[in-house]
Amino acid sequence: MGREQANDSKTSLGRIFVVEDDPILAMACEDTLLEAGASEVIICPSIACTMEQLEHIRPDAIVLDVHLADRDDGWALAELVDQLGPKRPRIIFSTGSPEDIPPDIARMGVLLEKPYAPEDLMAALQSHSEQGLFARLRSVLR
Repeated sequence: MGREQANDSKTSLGRIFVVEDDPILAMACEDTLLEAGASEVIICPSIACTMEQLEHIRPDAIVLDVHLADRDDGWALAELVDQLGPKRPRIIFSTGSPEDIPPDIARMGVLLEKPYAPEDLMAALQSHSEQGLFARLRSVLR
């Protein structure tokens, strides 16, 4: 399911789950992430697959489609991921319907409205990964 990064000269974005049921979009995200320095990308086409992977692997980030074939509330996965402790994975919501994400959950990550450019995905991941503890606290307290 996952592919490892061959180019070690880039800064690693770590292990990233791409939770996306559109195989073309999932592979495009995978290619973009590997090119940008992800150490591994694991594609999960459903919530069930993601839950199974989370039992064995802790990702550094999750690109999360909100409407999946098996569940129409993919955003609920963000609530679960938030329970993984203080070093939870970064969350990037990927959706054509941003209004479907409850506001308190949307604040848990960065929102990308489909369609988006690969550069937008990388910018979201990099800006979110550079946020320190105080910046995250400020964003929650707003």
